[in-house]
Amino acid sequence: MFLHQNIHKYTWTSPDGKIHNQIDHVLIDRRWQTSVLDVRNFRGADFDTDHCLVIANVRERLAVVKQAAQRFDRQRFNLRKLNEPEVRQQYQIEITNRFAVLENLTDDEDVDRTWENIKENIETSAKERLGLHELKQNKPWFDEECLGFLDQTKRAKLHWIQDPSQTMYII
Repeated sequence: MFLHQNIHKYTWTSPDGKIHNQIDHVLIDRRWQTSVLDVRNFRGADFDTDHCLVIANVRERLAVVKQAAQRFDRQRFNLRKLNEPEVRQQYQIEITNRFAVLENLTDDEDVDRTWENIKENIETSAKERLGLHELKQNKPWFDEECLGFLDQTKRAKLHWIQDPSQTMYII
């Protein structure tokens, strides 16, 4: 389907290094078939396997959802504090007081301005009583130990490339 040299077509090499086959493939739904621009192997990818990495270049057109962009502007409140009875009661009292003040306003205001007042009162009450939700920071998973193992496998692969008749390398 795609014009490549034979060296970029095979995906598996036998342990003796003499036999090459194309046994790994990319599956895609027929409706996305025209989106595949190119498929080939990359022999230089460093994996602990006798298979080559198969990469497909795919053209994709994504629709932008307007709500997704607006979602990040909102503040996230710490709603778990509402499980504590004291905090819940204080929050209810504050919301009740704020809405009692809103009821005294005249009905001459338009709907948009009324909604903004309600929204602002809820947000300020939540910020004062509940606080903002803090995002947790994930620990880095790729540490010095991982780098050591990666270097060890690279050295073993280089030794194997230099002398493929050897079966075990201890580094």
